[in-house]
Amino acid sequence: MEKTLLKVQGMSCNHCVKAIEGSVGELSGVERVLVDLNEGEVAVEYNPEQVTIDKIKETIDDQGYDVE
Repeated sequence: MEKTLLKVQGMSCNHCVKAIEGSVGELSGVERVLVDLNEGEVAVEYNPEQVTIDKIKETIDDQGYDVE
């Protein structure tokens, strides 16, 4: 498992948390997703053999948020 911390802009409420945690959490190979609204960060624990960091970023982007 690998862990990464992504800076994400545009998150402001619990709906944002649920949208990101739900969509990223459904990806095959993602073990854990934790959104920190105060810091504007998304922590992801994933298996790089099953999912790429680019796919994770794309999934967050598809929800309407900007990944730095």
